[in-house]
Amino acid sequence: MLSLVVVDHPLVQHKLTLMRQKHTDSATFRMLLGEIALLLAYELTRELKTEPIAIETPIAPMQAPVLAGEPPALISILRAGNGLLEGVLKLIPTAAVGHVGLYRDPQTLEPVQYYFKVPAKLDQRAVLVVDPMLATGHSAIAAVTRLKEKGARDLRFLCLLSAPEGIAAFQAAHPDVPIVTAAIDERLNDHGYIVPGLGDAGDRMYGTR
Repeated sequence: MLSLVVVDHPLVQHKLTLMRQKHTDSATFRMLLGEIALLLAYELTRELKTEPIAIETPIAPMQAPVLAGEPPALISILRAGNGLLEGVLKLIPTAAVGHVGLYRDPQTLEPVQYYFKVPAKLDQRAVLVVDPMLATGHSAIAAVTRLKEKGARDLRFLCLLSAPEGIAAFQAAHPDVPIVTAAIDERLNDHGYIVPGLGDAGDRMYGTR
């Protein structure tokens, strides 16, 4: 898989434009995020391993592919990652689910962990990490580092929006982990927000600002 994949599908870009608009309400924002997640998940899961099994169609027996090994693990970086998580789960309902709770220190912009609970056997699963924004990259880097410490080896990272600074930092820390994103925006502002971006994804999802 390429180290960076930008999904420029027309439906993804159309829905993203609706999400960016400041007057889009929380209910619509959440709905669109779930729909985009489902579309992005096709690219995220493109290289999952398969194995053949014997089946019978109404016409004839055949060897047909199914997902190999343990079901994938979906890891949401709280809280905004849950918006992507629900969409990806529609595509992979058998996936195991984990959560990493991180918040960004407003002064240093560094991540602070407050929660970590993930599935067993990470070393035997494809591990798909989801968070809508790859801004500074600090939270994504911290989450993936912890998952590697728990044994994860086959990792991918999915985000809605990314900034060049976040991509550079993430790839420097985890060059083996592909990034799938819907868009690369211009830059970060002085507060670590993506420009033009769409604001704080968690606040817009849950109406907390």
